[in-house]
Amino acid sequence: MNLSEHHYLVRVVWTGNQGDGTSSYRSYTRDHEVASAGVPVIFGSADPTFHGNPDRWNPEQLLLAALSQCHMLSYLHMAVKSGIIVTAYEDAAEGTMRLNADGSGEFTGVTLKPRVTITDSTVKHTAQSIHADAAAACFIGRSVNFPVLHEPVVVVGGKANPLAEPPREKATA
Repeated sequence: MNLSEHHYLVRVVWTGNQGDGTSSYRSYTRDHEVASAGVPVIFGSADPTFHGNPDRWNPEQLLLAALSQCHMLSYLHMAVKSGIIVTAYEDAAEGTMRLNADGSGEFTGVTLKPRVTITDSTVKHTAQSIHADAAAACFIGRSVNFPVLHEPVVVVGGKANPLAEPPREKATA
């Protein structure tokens, strides 16, 4: 097996200097930009609890989003490998962060709550069980030091492409 490394480059630029830099705790904003070649800039800040801008993404939200995205992408791959047709996928992920007396903090857990729609009721059990395979394969989930739990729901319904319309017959006069 050929193992390889993948490298990523992200540039974070603080944009919150209001003229006096960090001369005091309230003299600056926590606003910043996250950039990488070829993709739109993410406008970030701290969580509003920590004097951040509520109109911008914060690191805690981005971590939660990364875990949810990674699980979804791993799950979709496992579905293809298992012959399961997924027509919809959404997640309402929740994370808990604990603040410590010394001002530090850490996530203590995340729960992903994916709702997956499939087309075939005969594979519903498999569709449910491959969430464990997706969790084992998720790069981000494997990299964190807190539990990432999964509470998936699988429902049956929908066409393979809900946006596609059936062909219409030509009207004859």
